[in-house]
Amino acid sequence: MSTPSFAATQVGDALPPLALAPITRTTLALFAGASGDHNQIHIDIDYARKAGMADVFAHGMLSMAYLGRLLTQWADQRQLRSFGVRFTGITHLGHQITCTGKVVEKFEVDGEQRVKLEIETRNQYGETRIVGDAVVAL
Repeated sequence: MSTPSFAATQVGDALPPLALAPITRTTLALFAGASGDHNQIHIDIDYARKAGMADVFAHGMLSMAYLGRLLTQWADQRQLRSFGVRFTGITHLGHQITCTGKVVEKFEVDGEQRVKLEIETRNQYGETRIVGDAVVAL
């Protein structure tokens, strides 16, 4: 990985997008096992239907993990200073998520050069599922 430099990074620059395979039941089962989040709404169709949903749906933290991957493919994880999101929609089975980000600010804190990024996930229909921001030291 070649970390971008502060001097070469400009406000408006886009991170290389991260396009993911469609969400499947296997994806949800593997994430449940890896994360320890076995909430039935994400893995048990009968439970999901009793809760008023048509089917199970992805863990919000799965999409946040995808955004973390977007960030760490752009810069080393040791350079991440903050990372937060707001969930704006449900990621359903079959949704193909694309993670994107762009530089919105350049600044310095205690002599450390940093950039603020706006990040988001969208499904194949262009619907935003998560919005957030991150600060990365460059």
